[in-house]
Amino acid sequence: MRRVYLKMKDLSGNGTPSTLERGSFRRGYGFSGTSRPCQGSTMLPGLGLLQSALPRKAFGFGITLFFAQFLAALFLAAPAGALGQEIRGRVSDLQGEPLVGAMVSFRQGEPFHETTVFSDAEGRYSTTLIDPALPFSARARRIGWRDQRLSGEAPTATQAPGKTIENLDFVLERETDPAQLAAQLPANRWYALLLESLDDPSEREELVRQCTYCHQQGNWATRRPRQPEEWRKVLALMARMGGILSPELTARIPELFNRAYEPKTAVARLTEHRNDPNFAPPPNSEVRRAEIEEWQLGHLASMQHDLTVHPDGHIYSVDMTQDNLYRLDPHDGSRAVFGLPHGELPLGGVLGGGGGPMPPNSNSYVGPHSLQVAPDGSVWLTLALGNQLARFDTEKETWEIHPLDEGIYPHTLRFDQRGRIWYTMAVSNHIGMLEPESGRQHSIRLPSTSFGQAVTLRLIPFILWLGKYVDLGGMATGEGGDITMPVPYGIDVAPDGGIWFSQLNEHRIGRIDPEDFSVKMIKTPFTAPRRLRFDSKGHLWIPGFSSGLLSRFDPDTEVFKSYPLPIEPAGSDTPYALNVDRSSDTVWICGTNSDSLIRFEPESERFTVYPLPTRVTYTRELDFDEQGRVWTSNSNLPAWQIEGGTPRVLRLNPR
Repeated sequence: MRRVYLKMKDLSGNGTPSTLERGSFRRGYGFSGTSRPCQGSTMLPGLGLLQSALPRKAFGFGITLFFAQFLAALFLAAPAGALGQEIRGRVSDLQGEPLVGAMVSFRQGEPFHETTVFSDAEGRYSTTLIDPALPFSARARRIGWRDQRLSGEAPTATQAPGKTIENLDFVLERETDPAQLAAQLPANRWYALLLESLDDPSEREELVRQCTYCHQQGNWATRRPRQPEEWRKVLALMARMGGILSPELTARIPELFNRAYEPKTAVARLTEHRNDPNFAPPPNSEVRRAEIEEWQLGHLASMQHDLTVHPDGHIYSVDMTQDNLYRLDPHDGSRAVFGLPHGELPLGGVLGGGGGPMPPNSNSYVGPHSLQVAPDGSVWLTLALGNQLARFDTEKETWEIHPLDEGIYPHTLRFDQRGRIWYTMAVSNHIGMLEPESGRQHSIRLPSTSFGQAVTLRLIPFILWLGKYVDLGGMATGEGGDITMPVPYGIDVAPDGGIWFSQLNEHRIGRIDPEDFSVKMIKTPFTAPRRLRFDSKGHLWIPGFSSGLLSRFDPDTEVFKSYPLPIEPAGSDTPYALNVDRSSDTVWICGTNSDSLIRFEPESERFTVYPLPTRVTYTRELDFDEQGRVWTSNSNLPAWQIEGGTPRVLRLNPR
């Protein structure tokens, strides 16, 4: 095998010489079998090999030349870098023993695209550089070992970018510093320390439901010790954004957090079993076949709240804090941004009194929240702060805005079998319906649980009107009263056409008859039902956000069957959403607080946990492409808490 050398640099800072520095980087012949087009390269690796393999003697030179020209035309018509460049190597420890289940990530481009694969039972991995003409950075990671980082320059023309790069090896050192080891753990492992300090189950549930609305709890930023004054500011911002705690729990928050996350005791608790093989075991062989890709979208002040997969292959994602719709072409990595019109709305939209319910670095007037592809191929959005629905024509790239006739804060939307849009209105406790053809709207006020709640909900429009003239920002203290807002949240359409939804704070689901709009409410035997979905058989699957479980509901028998998530410690994860791949009825669930995606197979009742490579990955809406790959976004708010400081969308290919 011919040896070639690329200029590489070990960025780990751990003093371990990499294989490349020892001069053992080798390149094999042939090209990658993985075809993934990408923008930017004009090289045609493998074309000469194809031409030389044509059957000259069997078919004659003229026919051979025809096939050669035909294949050449195919390659010339293909997007630049379509063949990619395969990279293979091994991950081991200092003694040369294989490290199983290490996550090996390669990043290219600006904004970046990153691909992560897992090392197998022999420590080997294989992946593909999307664009051989671009430099790359690489990282190998596994809990219990120090990251190793490498950077590489783009191959020169004489190094034939289409050929496989062999023996790009990583050697990882054991992490011996307990504090650094604890910092590698996902947020839920830390959060469990806080939850166990609460003896009252209702307080524990309240804390989980209200304090993880927008971001992980237990990540590096949320576990930082704070002084009482700083806590008051944090709780006031949290209340302004909808996370309101009881006065009793609010008063205890500073002491609870500071004590649970005190570094000396927390680190000792989290790492006391670090030598146990089950402390952070590698994922199983099924998980190790997976590939995870991430595309940066937006910037430090962005929030990619939800995404949807378009039938044409594009990914659409909404940046809620910057009023943008993003379009990503995963084949070539190209991105487009479409700003949303906001007319005469103030900053913060209809909720703009006192600064609105968004963080200080927000530039949001309409607050795009959720989106779905319509039967005609257009993309519809809920504009939560603008109190509007929006239609984006994907061909003309134009907007059509529909102000709501009634209700406040359009949230999640779905299309029924007749092409009508059904959507929750989280603030005013309504479900809305819009007929796109006629523009006709209908709203349904959901039942309240008390007279005081009903009165409060009806006063909200007056309070918003008053906020135009009186600064109400100082009213947000973080302390709630005796009145709980119901918060209609997830919504989906059953195979029989019925409209089902959840009420997050009231721990209920409900059904609306699509013909007469009558409403039926059902109490759930678990807390905080969130974004729910139907399978092909008519079963409703529901994530219990504050109860850490998955539940199946049979609308015919009204029987629930629940499954605790396999995330340890039990109850420390917060499944925000789920979706069902109706081709197999496989359920995919967000491991929102554990940096994971979770698969559930109903027939065998088996869970599979897929760890994600980026620390602080807060996932929300899930969708699938034609190949059955799972898409979601990392929408932790604020984005600067995410490792690397930028939001992104990601695709998991279980393979």
